[in-house]
Amino acid sequence: MDNFEDIINLPHHVSDRHIPMSMYDRAVQFAPFAALTGYDEEIDETARLTDFFNDLTEDRAYELNQAFQKMVGADHPYVTVTYFKPDDRKEGGSYEKYSGTFRFFDVACNLIRFTDGKSINAERICKIEFSKNL
Repeated sequence: MDNFEDIINLPHHVSDRHIPMSMYDRAVQFAPFAALTGYDEEIDETARLTDFFNDLTEDRAYELNQAFQKMVGADHPYVTVTYFKPDDRKEGGSYEKYSGTFRFFDVACNLIRFTDGKSINAERICKIEFSKNL
């Protein structure tokens, strides 16, 4: 009797009144009881890749300085700036591009400001490109 010999070979019961629940629906009813809430988000965050800021070569720094002087000397040029944006959550960051009309260089804050209100730290800029009409 201790091996369940009396019931082991009986057929599986199927209700006459209720439609069998799908495996998906059966699993969903236990989802609120997940033991590790937030675990998937932590795994995704850890797996997210970031870049590191690459120092400019001497030649690249010279080219950037020339482009910066041209931008400051022009009358509100439309430029595309490639810059390094530090990550808020982990070490490193990503390189991003922003296009807009240059407004002025804020010397006190070391920021390049654009007419739409966007500001970019001048120390993080690695490339400045001008639109074709300048």
